[in-house]
Amino acid sequence: MRKTLDAIASEVTHVLQAVNSDELVVLAEELKRAKSIFVAGTGRSGLIGKAFAIRMMHSGFSVYVVGETITPSMESDDLLLIISGSGNTGTLTYFAEKAMAIHAKIALVTANRRSKITKYTHCLVEVPAATKQRLTSEPITIQPLGSQFDQAAHIVLDAVIAYLIRQYPEQTSEQALLQKHANLE
Repeated sequence: MRKTLDAIASEVTHVLQAVNSDELVVLAEELKRAKSIFVAGTGRSGLIGKAFAIRMMHSGFSVYVVGETITPSMESDDLLLIISGSGNTGTLTYFAEKAMAIHAKIALVTANRRSKITKYTHCLVEVPAATKQRLTSEPITIQPLGSQFDQAAHIVLDAVIAYLIRQYPEQTSEQALLQKHANLE
């Protein structure tokens, strides 16, 4: 088991070292400028998106998860953040088309810089990890399906939050984060 843990940690570390930090800064600034943030993903990437949305809410941002019953209409000064390893998921491509039609900004976290959704984006973060497609350009992994991408995307998005907290401490102090944390537990 120790070898497996070490191998996974090493894989994710290599992926994170290949992420362009300038792309992360651009994403952070787009998130900061947006009136509201809408997060979309499917499967495990969708769950990573939900984890990101929770932490963004704790940080004082207006954030929604696409498909939830309380998600309002998107407007032109909003941002759609899509998390998709392949960048080609049909429903997510449709969401990008809809967001573009209302002139909202679109950000994409993906392993595939040449994906369908990329053509709609204002902001792209490439996380060069293995996906379920197992393309020859992807790194080798001992993990199933898109686990490597999901783990790296989670850490990348947590880094964006940490960056925003450091850049805008007046909005995102530890006390402010705790005040927004669930208290019906």
